[in-house]
Amino acid sequence: MSFAGLDPSGGAGLLADIKTFEQHMVNGMGVCTAITVQTPEQFISVEWIPVTHILAQAKPLLCNTRLQYCKIGIMPDIQSLLELVRQVKQLSPGIRIIVDPVLKASAGVSFPGSIHQQAWKELLAEIYLLTPNYDEALLLTGLTDGEAAARQLSAGCAVLLKGGHHKNKPGYDILYTGDVIHTFPPIQKEVFPKHGSGCVLSAAITAGLARGVSLPEACANGKVYTEKLLASHSSLTGYHHI
Repeated sequence: MSFAGLDPSGGAGLLADIKTFEQHMVNGMGVCTAITVQTPEQFISVEWIPVTHILAQAKPLLCNTRLQYCKIGIMPDIQSLLELVRQVKQLSPGIRIIVDPVLKASAGVSFPGSIHQQAWKELLAEIYLLTPNYDEALLLTGLTDGEAAARQLSAGCAVLLKGGHHKNKPGYDILYTGDVIHTFPPIQKEVFPKHGSGCVLSAAITAGLARGVSLPEACANGKVYTEKLLASHSSLTGYHHI
């Protein structure tokens, strides 16, 4: 299941997640958290869905389907995100939750209400995996080094530090699981920036976990899938294919 925003361009959010689930032969369910007005190049506006309405969409599915994994994308603030996570876990005991912390749209719009470091510490204890990029890790910790920030965050849950914004190691993703660190170097020689690539990566990882692979393998396979998307076209949107 994906909890995410509706992006009419199809490049990010709910539509991108469902495309990714389908390519991984996973039956994807989608719950809308926001209705956006955007193109791949421009984020124009957003209408947030109240948590009660998000849960109204999800509850029949969570109560009637045995879900092992879900991912959560854009939410208006950390308090709403924390409430959603706790309610989902109550409705579906044992579910593992992957959070892609969307603190800034790829078109440049920030969501400052999403940054509250103490509340994020509470959230980390409730989830399975966090997938921040380099800049998001800095914002969530207040540190100036992304890898140190990811290590700090990994005290609460597994953390995949995405390398797209890494200044020293561009394209290198790093998974922190307790004392174990896995590094995933870039594979494709030529890739292009893509609207929604973070959504696709976290969805691919969620799909892999749902299919029973280990977390390091899901991250490695998710990176391969996302890089194929990045290499598929020079525009801000790409083609989904295994």
